[in-house]
Amino acid sequence: MAMKDLLNNMYSLGVGVAAASKEQIEKTVNDLVQRGEVKRSESNQLIDDLLAKGQKAQENMENMIQERTKQFLSSLDVPTKEEVDALKARVAALEKALSEKDAEK
Repeated sequence: MAMKDLLNNMYSLGVGVAAASKEQIEKTVNDLVQRGEVKRSESNQLIDDLLAKGQKAQENMENMIQERTKQFLSSLDVPTKEEVDALKARVAALEKALSEKDAEK
């Protein structure tokens, strides 16, 4: 059962999540079944569990990267898309007001 535990731990930690495909996981679990480390009746559940853990680890990693990126950009004082959009709208409103003022002259 050491190999099964190792697989669980790897996927819990997110190691190789991006590279691991369903086919790779199925192949590895089937190898465990053939070696007698996992019962055939448990193999589908193990595959589902590993896929779910991998998906969760990937989501956690993506969220962490997104949060760290926001923090990094904020520390550099880079404006957000919303701030840039607000400034664009403000400039457009000022340009319109100026052109209307010029038209009145």
